[in-house]
Amino acid sequence: MPSGSIKQETDRQYKQKAKDTVSQLSLEEKILQMVHGASEVSRLGIPAYNWWNEALHGVARAGVATVFPQAIGLAATFDPDWIKQVADIISTEGRAKYEAASRRGDRDIYKGLTFWSPNINIFRDPRWGRGHETYGEDPFLTAECGKAFIEGIQGSDERYLKAAACAKHYAVHSGPEGLRHSFNAEVSDKDLWETYLYAFEECVVEAKVEAVMGAYNRTNDEACCAHAYLLEDVLRKQWQFDGHVTSDCWAIKDINEGHGLTRTLHESAALAVKRGCDLNCGNAYLTLMSAFDEGLIEEKDLDQALIRLMTARYRLGLLGESSDSPYNKIPYKVVDCPEHREANLETARRSLVLLKNDGLLPLDRQAIKTLAVIGPNADSRDALLGNYNGTPNDPCTPLGGLAETVMPDTRILYAEGCHLYKTSMTGLSQKGDRLAEALSCVDEADAAVICLGLDATLEGEEGDTGNEFSSGDKPDLNLPGLQQQLLEKVLERCKPVIVVVMAGSALSIGMAEEKANAVIQAWYPGGQGGRAVAQLIFGDYSPSGRLPVTFYRTSEELPDFSDYAMKNRTYRYMTQKPLYPFGYGLSYTSFDYSGLQIKTISSMSKSPADKRNDVLAIVSGQVKNTGKAEGREVVQLYLKADHAPDASDQPHHQLRGVQTVLLKPGETADFSFELKIKHLWQVAADGIRHLVPGQYTVFVGSCQPDARSAELSQTTSLSGSFSL
Repeated sequence: MPSGSIKQETDRQYKQKAKDTVSQLSLEEKILQMVHGASEVSRLGIPAYNWWNEALHGVARAGVATVFPQAIGLAATFDPDWIKQVADIISTEGRAKYEAASRRGDRDIYKGLTFWSPNINIFRDPRWGRGHETYGEDPFLTAECGKAFIEGIQGSDERYLKAAACAKHYAVHSGPEGLRHSFNAEVSDKDLWETYLYAFEECVVEAKVEAVMGAYNRTNDEACCAHAYLLEDVLRKQWQFDGHVTSDCWAIKDINEGHGLTRTLHESAALAVKRGCDLNCGNAYLTLMSAFDEGLIEEKDLDQALIRLMTARYRLGLLGESSDSPYNKIPYKVVDCPEHREANLETARRSLVLLKNDGLLPLDRQAIKTLAVIGPNADSRDALLGNYNGTPNDPCTPLGGLAETVMPDTRILYAEGCHLYKTSMTGLSQKGDRLAEALSCVDEADAAVICLGLDATLEGEEGDTGNEFSSGDKPDLNLPGLQQQLLEKVLERCKPVIVVVMAGSALSIGMAEEKANAVIQAWYPGGQGGRAVAQLIFGDYSPSGRLPVTFYRTSEELPDFSDYAMKNRTYRYMTQKPLYPFGYGLSYTSFDYSGLQIKTISSMSKSPADKRNDVLAIVSGQVKNTGKAEGREVVQLYLKADHAPDASDQPHHQLRGVQTVLLKPGETADFSFELKIKHLWQVAADGIRHLVPGQYTVFVGSCQPDARSAELSQTTSLSGSFSL
């Protein structure tokens, strides 16, 4: 039987088994299966199961695991194929931890196989605290990274899911965090379909994600966890979604308490179930008996949700006979094994973005006799991790990485310089109490590495952060506390200075760009991150990371945080000159592009179901390493419609292809991209997508085709055009 037929037949059997199981449950038992902490039903052989688990960049909140760079760092690799391998490792460790825990009767939260990742919201505003959980500001890159992550998590077996991924938060969700329980995200049909739904559609239709999580907010007046248009019309009908929908945690009570759309909690619960939210993270669905008694919901509504939930458990091999599953014998010893650590180090290397280099880097080990390593993030484990993280077994900070990377006789002088965000290190100290120590280190050194930025206590989810910046969002893009002062004083010392920024979002670091010798964006680089930073500084590899977000100069040039219109946001629509542009990143070598060819494909499928992936053009060419070092190049393809009916309402250009190639000096590689119908769609004001005849321009190079990228990288993209 062909593999696709095997999957279809197996799934048909699972759905029938799910129906049979649900038919044997009492009404009370059904309700108890619809919350994240589902109860045991021993008479039917249904064990207790907690649906709530996290795996954003490693198995989270359940002890030791391989902690990869935060999601924004994964996006900076611009390498979906590599992200798929990362996700495969995560699901391998997740399986190992689940099997080990369940065999010992541990079915607690964060121990299951339903991972509420990835976060594919669009990082539209750099002030959003949860932006570092995403793959950045671009819908195409977000979709490609999200699909790869989902495929890696869920595996390729025809009968069983390795683990279940969840695309969140559906939909139009990206702050402000402090208002999320009552906020109404008002968005045009054009922005909805062009920007906010693009990645969700790809993850549902192409990657077949098992779960989708509804957001806290309202979108255009309807609560996302009970949204008739988003859940019923789009997700189930248009996209034919076949998995289950879960609420965000305690989001159901927001329907009445925050949004005022219902009067009581059981009314909210009934509305959400009827609209297609199958699982409740929280306890609101425990009130469904009251809703049933009042005639607000029927048992068939519960059955529909439960069949989806039970089908997911059969797909995972959590119910029924699963001895033939290739996943349930994965041993615990794979967790944080040497092979996974090595993959983690390589991931961190690929995620780091070299933003500036005046020729100082890479440093010569022999020439550095004393190195100053300063800054609040130089030896911070928190700055490695981001949020939704596991526990690395042997984390390496930049200080630790530099200590093992320098020559044995090199002296390292370390000082924090200042607190991450407070004005002194202790309650009794004066303001700036560690500045003199830091400057003393710099004065004695041949070069200085200053590690600044944030951690997940400063940017994160509402309720998770614990400092004076409320709700997890950033008030602006400035370095917090005395970090700017520390940077200024260090730059005045007339010593070579390397600035390492550890943060999950864009910060205003114009002074570093202006006066430092080198600037590295390290994100939250994971358990091996400090080692990767040190190896980059001393040239053990050539950097290849690219920015998945625009670095603005100040927050004053941004639209209002609560404005969800894309006008003047992100590289696709911004009008001002960025500090660092989306897609930008430097290397220790150079690359030359040549031989651009565009071949149009005349034949097109007539089947509506196939049209989105019909290939309209193939773009190919060559890239050569013209430098003296081995390097990985990120080949980027951007597309611009030259015939838009209203050019002011269309993106400047849009990313439509990424490929990575590793080349030795003098080596050449071919690249090839397929441009499909979905890549050429133009979205009208009414949200309808059109394939508009006319001319299109293609740009291929190491960055986007804007003036700032050309200025910073000293490169230009190849360009060509074709007509449709």
